[in-house]
Amino acid sequence: MTQYQKNKQLTDLVLEVFQLNGQFLQAGDRLTRPFGLTSARWQVMGAVYLAGQPLTVAQIGRRMGLSRQAVQRIANDLEKLGFCSFAPNPDHARAKLVLLTDKGQDTLTTLNRAQEQWVTELGKGLDEKAISNALTLLRQVGHNNMTIEKDTE
Repeated sequence: MTQYQKNKQLTDLVLEVFQLNGQFLQAGDRLTRPFGLTSARWQVMGAVYLAGQPLTVAQIGRRMGLSRQAVQRIANDLEKLGFCSFAPNPDHARAKLVLLTDKGQDTLTTLNRAQEQWVTELGKGLDEKAISNALTLLRQVGHNNMTIEKDTE
């Protein structure tokens, strides 16, 4: 394979990821709508849920690839809706910790069941090895991209 062909394939992959991202956001909005959430709100709540501990807005942003400002706006909305709260951070006076409320935890538990049904449908007819290989490739591409971004800062 020539460098040109490899570059074209990788560009096609990136474009496909962009398209899938849009599709996944739409699916996430559909799944979360009954709970008064959006994909973005689910993403922020999910970061705290997956961490298993409170996180700062900046930590959520880094883990989810979002700006601190976007996460702060979403976290403020989630607090108003009763899905999360803010707590003092013993390590940093100004960077409060985001915690899920009982309502947030319960909503995520129910939402995770809906997501499990959706992903079961999504995976029908897909080969497990192909899924594993795609995940490995996307992680490698992501790592390479992060390296490029760090080098250009």
